[in-house]
Amino acid sequence: QVYLAESGGGSLQAGGSLRLSCEASGHIYREYAMAWFRQAPGKEREGVAVLDPDTGTTYADSAKGRFTISRNNTKNILYLQMNNLQPEDSGMYFCATGIWGGSWSRQHFTTWGQGTQVTVSS
Repeated sequence: QVYLAESGGGSLQAGGSLRLSCEASGHIYREYAMAWFRQAPGKEREGVAVLDPDTGTTYADSAKGRFTISRNNTKNILYLQMNNLQPEDSGMYFCATGIWGGSWSRQHFTTWGQGTQVTVSS
């Protein structure tokens, strides 16, 4: 059983930065990717960034150039460094693990954390 726990969210003004963390416990299959998703109120959950053991990193267009996904394999922690945050980046941020396969489909990610809230004001 794998458990994921996100932290690092908060409230800040536009242009600021945050680093989210996702601590994983339990066994994560070596071939599984780890990803960050976000969900704003009234909107669908959307993929933000994924780190796959075979294909490396992939970012949503909205995250390119501003967000960086990384992983500390020793501590089993996934990070999301977010710079130049904007109000449209607000939402609940979730980490997840599963099979990437090039699709952001939530069905491919089998384990999810509870999320951490990010609120960006203008």
